[in-house]
Amino acid sequence: MMFSKTSDPTSAPPLARPSAPGTNSARSVLGADLRITGEITSSGSVEVLGEIDGNITANGLIIGQEGRVKGSINAHTVEVKGKFDGKVSCESFTLRASSEVKADVNTGSLVIESGARIEGRFTKPKA
Repeated sequence: MMFSKTSDPTSAPPLARPSAPGTNSARSVLGADLRITGEITSSGSVEVLGEIDGNITANGLIIGQEGRVKGSINAHTVEVKGKFDGKVSCESFTLRASSEVKADVNTGSLVIESGARIEGRFTKPKA
């Protein structure tokens, strides 16, 4: 038998590395068939394709085109393509053309695409 530290095809594969440093948190997709009432907490990203009635705390949140969220959102980044009704506290808030939003929004950065329907109040975080 021969032992070697070179690239032997039978040796154990190197440990899997996260795609980018510090971004090894997962992305959870809540399917279109899901209807959830309650609180959702994630250290990663959450993509909502179904209906959520409750509060969401996550690093990132995407409300898909068919997604609907009613409640409070606390996230680093929020992107809305579907419907949202409630309160948002985030660093960056993006409303896509297909979005319908009724909300009180506290955000540092705001993007609103042409066609987005928005009703509510926008405030910037106090420095």
